[in-house]
Amino acid sequence: MRTPATATEARMTIYFYGADEVPYGCFSNFSAHALELDGHLWPTSEHYYQAQKFTGTRHADLIRRARTPLRAAELGRDPARPLRRDWERVKDDVMRRAVAAKFRTHEDIRAVLLSTGEEEIVEDTTTDHYWGRGTTGKGRNMLGRILVRTRTRLRTEA
Repeated sequence: MRTPATATEARMTIYFYGADEVPYGCFSNFSAHALELDGHLWPTSEHYYQAQKFTGTRHADLIRRARTPLRAAELGRDPARPLRRDWERVKDDVMRRAVAAKFRTHEDIRAVLLSTGEEEIVEDTTTDHYWGRGTTGKGRNMLGRILVRTRTRLRTEA
């Protein structure tokens, strides 16, 4: 029987980035795990997230139909397209909804997320200080934090 972790036990941080990395690539928004939200099927959580910047517009549908998550990200980051006015206020909730739907939909990756115990989860990107750890390693890591929160919620639902 495993004893509860003590304050002196070392914790392992789980780093992820590429969607093809085993076993934690499924934590990436680029992983090929479709989800259904808002009456549409989205090829990836990246497609959903990027499209929500332009909800209710033709551009949102164009992003949903993008062939790859990279293309969806490129379209969503197009500076020629004006973002919805409340984007900065709602973007975290949009990501929470996408991540929750993805892990509720796919039992295999839900098991991977739940298998991480109480470990910290960090998006290992040096280019994004908001969603990942950033160049300094002290970024906000919001995607990792959302994954941890989703893990907690999935446990309480089980």
